[in-house]
Amino acid sequence: MTQRIELRTTPKIAATPELLKAEAARAAALPKERIVRVDIVRRSIDARQRKVMVNLSLLLHIDEVDESALEVAVPEYPDVHDAPQAIVVGAGPAGLFAALELVEAGIKPIVLERGKDVDARRLDMAAISREGRVDPESNYCFGEGGAGAYSDGKLYTRSKKRGPTEKVLRILHAHGAQAEILVDAHPHIGTDRLPKVIKAIRETIIRAGGEVHFRTRVDDLVLSADGHRCTGVVDSEGRVWEGPVILATGHSARDVYHLLLRRGVDLEAKGIAVGVRLEHPQELIDRIQYHSDEGRGKYLPAAEYSMLTRVDGRAVYSFCMCPGGYIIPAASGPGQLVVNGMSPANRGTRWANSGMVVEILPEDVPGNDPLRIMHYQEAIEKRFFEASGGSQKAPAQRMTDFVDGRDSKDLPRSSYPPGVFAARIDRLLPEPVSRRLQAGFREFGRKSRGFLSPEAILVGDETRTSAPVRIPRDDESLNHRSIEGLYPCGEGAGYAGGIVSAAVDGIRCARALAEKQ
Repeated sequence: MTQRIELRTTPKIAATPELLKAEAARAAALPKERIVRVDIVRRSIDARQRKVMVNLSLLLHIDEVDESALEVAVPEYPDVHDAPQAIVVGAGPAGLFAALELVEAGIKPIVLERGKDVDARRLDMAAISREGRVDPESNYCFGEGGAGAYSDGKLYTRSKKRGPTEKVLRILHAHGAQAEILVDAHPHIGTDRLPKVIKAIRETIIRAGGEVHFRTRVDDLVLSADGHRCTGVVDSEGRVWEGPVILATGHSARDVYHLLLRRGVDLEAKGIAVGVRLEHPQELIDRIQYHSDEGRGKYLPAAEYSMLTRVDGRAVYSFCMCPGGYIIPAASGPGQLVVNGMSPANRGTRWANSGMVVEILPEDVPGNDPLRIMHYQEAIEKRFFEASGGSQKAPAQRMTDFVDGRDSKDLPRSSYPPGVFAARIDRLLPEPVSRRLQAGFREFGRKSRGFLSPEAILVGDETRTSAPVRIPRDDESLNHRSIEGLYPCGEGAGYAGGIVSAAVDGIRCARALAEKQ
């Protein structure tokens, strides 16, 4: 027999099995001896008050263990070697989960990825840090697993009403992700574990009869004479791949936006957010968030934070917070400098970082060009690149110096591998962005004492928060608004933000395609 209960308890009890069993027995009014096992079904940390508590949903196994109570259902994938095929452009979360869903629906996916497999990418990413050399086809943004493969692995999403988020987590777990992702309120795989999961997903696709082709960049669409139907794509070698197309190319495939515009495909400018990576000592964030001079102590994880305000009609907020993480170089081509953040599974480094960004709306950039927000991104990245002397070494400024508009005479040590140098980030960023960030930091410092700190530094620039373009599609069919057989998908199409929401959108697009077959 099993019984599910809700329990609010201390971090020590939540982390100590014997203490947790005793507490669960009291809450369920049962003798402790009758509880054979306690499984944590859901876990979240409540640090809003001075005394930090842990909220748990528990499954109690009474008298005997019932393994069936926690069985995790995963899809069965049929053999699709000889099935009708569809083309999936991009092997990020949207593309990989679209491919899995196509297999489940009895359709053979042909996945075309411009970059390298997830292991081969490592050497190219190392070259960015060591040599400042960016391979435009293989970097932190391009390659198997997409931008998320080596830039975090956070699985938290607010898009639960839009699709099967639980299915995404179950599939990730079935392919090697730790069981905790099914439990934690803010699940996280870790950039050190995610590549293994991605490879396992690829193997499932191939084993079922799908195909995955690396170093295969799509350079054109195959369109009908009237331009209203897509029947395939053309790669950089001139090969034609036939079938309906799920376009899941990610937020940094700027050449794809140019291709679509050139081919007369409708595009819309979309708002983004730009700013910096803000890096604190993790120990400081632990003390602030857990309201204790001792920090996290023995039983709590590295603390996270979330900040949000509005300044002059625009949101200023933290983005992609990485406790116990690193700042990484995220340029996807020459002449760019842009940073991102990631955390390993144990969130064990001495640093905490997050994007600190300001909302930019299409009306903030003059003109009617649907690519104007992308050009705005490019201009910022070029300015920071030139300030670095053409390297990937990043401009940095102490947080308090940025707010006060002065030079930083020295800098604390940073996690950013290529290194940092003191610069006036308040002058490198567009003035409306700097001004709003300065006001936002003052407010965050008032709300969270110690957050506005000379120990924290800004590392610039953070511009790849989301796609600067939306590829419009029909709300029902998910086809492009005017092109049948073309399914814009995921972050690059402007319909997702993060691993899980991109994966959910991939599933939705694959289902829509399958309904048409």
